[in-house]
Amino acid sequence: MKIIRKLSEKNQDIYGAKPVTIAFLGDSVTQGCYECYYKNDGRIETVYDRKCAYSTRVGEILSLLYPAAQVNIINSGVSGDSAAGGVGRFERDVAAYSPDLVVIGFALNDSCAGAEKINEYAANIKNLIEKSKKIGAEVVVLTPNMFNTEVSCHLKDERFRKMAAEFSARQSVLDEYVGALKETAKSEGVEICDVYDGWKRLYGGGVQITELLANKLNHPVRELHYYTAIKLVETFFRD
Repeated sequence: MKIIRKLSEKNQDIYGAKPVTIAFLGDSVTQGCYECYYKNDGRIETVYDRKCAYSTRVGEILSLLYPAAQVNIINSGVSGDSAAGGVGRFERDVAAYSPDLVVIGFALNDSCAGAEKINEYAANIKNLIEKSKKIGAEVVVLTPNMFNTEVSCHLKDERFRKMAAEFSARQSVLDEYVGALKETAKSEGVEICDVYDGWKRLYGGGVQITELLANKLNHPVRELHYYTAIKLVETFFRD
């Protein structure tokens, strides 16, 4: 990808080459959300830890590979957001930074709308890709992690246990959304970083997926953000 050439040029010519900017547009996983709990007033609160988010880890890896290159990481993830929300805030949260590369990561929240909304979702992803290309940015479409596969014994609050049962039942719908996401990316000629396939392989190998989720629902533990970051950097190196 061109992003690697730009990083290399900046690393070799810190005065003459432009800094490199990568924008990450997505949901709570992109933002860096982990554990969840209910407050006394009944509202759900989330633990935010952006320093452990995969976008931060990507920046760290690129700084290791290209130590002299200035890499600007823009984390435009918003908890609870969908592809439609990303379209609505694209100009403010992405275009305003004139990124060289946009990483798009939506599917988890979108899939909660049901299979009947897949075409609408795909249209929004296509819109985001087109908007990114229009501002001269390369695009990588990032597939999501899996939902929980069971109701964890660690969930004591019945509200979370009910939520967990609902999320695990949506896994097959998420499969369909991921399929639509990859098909849209292919039709638009952009790169796909398929971490979903990796999660599926872990599940097929007997790994307890639910225990890899910080909130036992849909937020990967901090360590798994390294996996996503490594897969993304590997994607950047594709020809």
